[in-house]
Amino acid sequence: MGLTKSAEFSAKDNKIAAYAKALAHPARVAILRLLLKKQSCICGDIVEELPLSQSTVSQHLRELKEAGLIKGDVEGVKVCYCIDEKEWEQAKQQLEALLNTPVSKIKCC
Repeated sequence: MGLTKSAEFSAKDNKIAAYAKALAHPARVAILRLLLKKQSCICGDIVEELPLSQSTVSQHLRELKEAGLIKGDVEGVKVCYCIDEKEWEQAKQQLEALLNTPVSKIKCC
């Protein structure tokens, strides 16, 4: 696998890319919607709500956690997940700033 050269870009651009990667799968978007709807930590309910196996849900949860969008606490043999409020606000601000950047009126393509 080749190098991504991510070190050559700003920390802000790398963070936006991490958020975008985390949001790049409909299952992860569905998980975020579920966590936002419940407004609490969710353990086993996530698998019951999605048409995916436990292992697949776990992989998607790992991606969301690596991006910082969710956090998890161990409760016995379960891990309960919820939105990381601080990181969520940062993601909103950084993505809004990028998406709200005016596009020039230059005709192209």
